Amino acid sequence: MTDYTQELIDAGIPPIMHQMLSRHGVGALVVRMGIKFLELSPERMVGTMPVEGNTQVAGILHGGAHLVLAETLGSFAAGIHAGVDGQALGIEIGASHHRSVATGLVTGTCTAIHLGRTLTTHEVVMTDEAGRKLSTARITNLIRRSGSAE
Repeated sequence: MTDYTQELIDAGIPPIMHQMLSRHGVGALVVRMGIKFLELSPERMVGTMPVEGNTQVAGILHGGAHLVLAETLGSFAAGIHAGVDGQALGIEIGASHHRSVATGLVTGTCTAIHLGRTLTTHEVVMTDEAGRKLSTARITNLIRRSGSAE
């Protein structure tokens, strides 16, 4: 079994959550994209991602990178809401892009819209270092409980 302790520390995951994530870490894509977690709760999740290394051919942050950050934050928030007997599964995501960014760090702020027994919905706003809104995404996750049918 792989030990993901250092990966969890590097991503900013607090020790209290290490046991919950010890089997899978934060995921290879999260590591590759350079996403770091700053706040973690079902109601509010904040994380950052560098523009460098996540750009498209025109030298600006790739639109898909916005969605990776949004889905990461929304899914982690839904996973915390689901608890140890549940699993969050993303079922829908969409985004509107408002402006581009070519350098620096992007911050995603994920806010709960609905935290239900079987569904969660979060809004994720990505901003640049000057606080300008880059994109807005909405993600819905299905909460599956241990022992429930697919």
